Amino acid sequence: MPENIIFPAHFLPIFASFNHLRKMRFFLSLLLSFICFGTYADDGYRLWLKYDPIKNPALKAGYSKKLNSVFIQKTNETIAVAVAELKYATRGMLGKEILETKAPTSSLKLEITKLADISLEAFEIKTIKTQIVISGNTSNGVLYGVFELIRKMQLGESLENINVASSPKIHLRMLNHWDNNNGTIERGYAGMSMWKWYELPERIDPRYIDYARANASIGINGTVLNNVNASARFITGEYLGKVKALADVYRPYGIKVYLSVNFASPKILGKLKTADPLDPEVQKWWKEKADEIYKLIPDFGGFLVKANSEGEPGPMDFGRTHKDGANMLAEAIAPHGGLVIWRAFVYNFDPKGDRFAAAYNEFKKFDGEFLPNVIIQVKNGPIDFQVREPISPLFGAMEKTPVSIEFQLTQEYLGWATHWVYEAPMFEEVLKTDTYAKGKGSTVAKVIDGEAFKYPITSMVGVANTGSDRNWTGHPMAQANWYTLGRLAWNPEMNSATIADEWAKITFRSDAKTTETIKKLMLESREIYVNYTNPLGVHHVMGESHHFGPEPWVEKAPRPDWTALYYHRADSVGIGFDRTEKGSNSLAQYHPELRAKYADIKTIEPEYLLWFHHAPWNMQLATGRSVWNEMVSRYYEGVKSVEKMNIEWATLKGKVDEETFENVSARLKTQLKEAYWWRDASVLYFQKFSKMPVPAPYPKPTRTFEELKALVDVYHVR
Repeated sequence: MPENIIFPAHFLPIFASFNHLRKMRFFLSLLLSFICFGTYADDGYRLWLKYDPIKNPALKAGYSKKLNSVFIQKTNETIAVAVAELKYATRGMLGKEILETKAPTSSLKLEITKLADISLEAFEIKTIKTQIVISGNTSNGVLYGVFELIRKMQLGESLENINVASSPKIHLRMLNHWDNNNGTIERGYAGMSMWKWYELPERIDPRYIDYARANASIGINGTVLNNVNASARFITGEYLGKVKALADVYRPYGIKVYLSVNFASPKILGKLKTADPLDPEVQKWWKEKADEIYKLIPDFGGFLVKANSEGEPGPMDFGRTHKDGANMLAEAIAPHGGLVIWRAFVYNFDPKGDRFAAAYNEFKKFDGEFLPNVIIQVKNGPIDFQVREPISPLFGAMEKTPVSIEFQLTQEYLGWATHWVYEAPMFEEVLKTDTYAKGKGSTVAKVIDGEAFKYPITSMVGVANTGSDRNWTGHPMAQANWYTLGRLAWNPEMNSATIADEWAKITFRSDAKTTETIKKLMLESREIYVNYTNPLGVHHVMGESHHFGPEPWVEKAPRPDWTALYYHRADSVGIGFDRTEKGSNSLAQYHPELRAKYADIKTIEPEYLLWFHHAPWNMQLATGRSVWNEMVSRYYEGVKSVEKMNIEWATLKGKVDEETFENVSARLKTQLKEAYWWRDASVLYFQKFSKMPVPAPYPKPTRTFEELKALVDVYHVR
């Protein structure tokens, strides 16, 4: 029998309230799930939930003494999975399982009780006399407390006189899956969809339970199952039965399911003549659909909507507004306690405009006019998940309407699954940016956690990077981005170094030197990627449509704001998009203090220079170099850094598991090859405008511009 398998008897309490068929199906799936985790110990499947034996004898003995028995005050499905996780963890790490007891004097106690913190998901872990007590306002809080205790064991922290009190600063901590019903994933780079719709609801894949465990361990409490470019099929009776089956699996782990909906569904499914949100028949159709959904899934989370964006249908097709559309859906699901999450990713077809300003222009005017169960979901930046973006102006503008922040875990613009990019520094950079909306200190973090504007409901979202690949995320190191989303959604004030340290220690369970090397590579990786692809605020110069590799020369696309020239605006004078008063004046959307930070071309941070200014090629920067020389320097130094990443990772051979080592090694080699491609193609293209030489000590690219441009067709046949 493989290591770390929990015997069936340990899961029996979970099924006490299940009907027979559901009980057996869930039981077998959960058992198989743990068998999978035990059988494939080192291929990345276990994520950060590795419960390998603790090597330090003293630490192991101390934990064993503290965790020999557990008393459960009151059980339910969630408490049952918490206890099962404890047994699994102690068996793996300590070589013995914690025993359930009816004696209140046990070494560990789980209880639901009223805490000082009013959050329903709050928990406390305290030593009371000789007993460790994990308390929660609800069973979900207890579950999170159990995972926190396990994390402390994984990190080798003391359990002596433990005193922890924690609650999430964000209410909705969610993953958005861009998965389609045919099994494909839009912008997915880790295989096919995890949801096997053709097997549901009859078969529950064990992977669904492992996904729930991983999410619960980092506090994620919501999942949108399907693509924002939504098929109406997902809200048919056929698919709602499948969604219910997933909701039943995730409920014990504190996770609600949500669906992306197609705004034209009344026409597509209901055969109505219109989907006009002010039409009584359309309103009636959505209310009846909501009733149908909530009858099947009483705790259904609600709808995510992409409307009038990139060809998706919406209220503007009928002369209505985003407010009209969102409020109509909100009214339909309000009686059930559901939410409408309306995406602000909309932009007009205007070749003379500035896409940067589009979301603000569409939504600011309706602030305070949305119903209470509407959240506006805003991408972290104003364009589209670029490698570095200034914050969206909406974070300082929507004072009366809750806004959610949307990050992208899947690496659409960050080299897909072949480039190692730890995204936490990017997220931290955004969250720490001051909007000045309520004076100095009104950071994005304080906006989205409700402190700045007192939002009644708050949300942080990550576009998921998971798929059917055995290691979940394709690139093994991309698992850290999923982990990061959960940790930051629980506490947006956490820093990327702390999260990197946690993840590296838990995932690799290696010596301190190895952990520090991995952590160093993680923390440097994002800036390295920026340097060899988009230095000084260059943006949207990736391949058209597929969004991979360099294509700064793209001047023709289905719409002008999908070209590269629209953004970089390189000419004989300089490069960059002028968003000051002399240009598009999109800077006016920020509060005066933040606007001033970006408005002066002489004092702006170099990293944002070309986002807001058309800078002359020969303009001197604070670095002592001209704009051209600084750009070239960063392209070349970025490639050098990838060379160093390869060298530093090679020193870890034998220090991390072989499969992961070889996997990352191969991807780093690919990353280096593609970094050279980015560097040389970009330098030779922009040199056509600057007419300046590659500065010393950097060598001129050996390949011609035509050869490099032709690589686009090698990588992506259209």
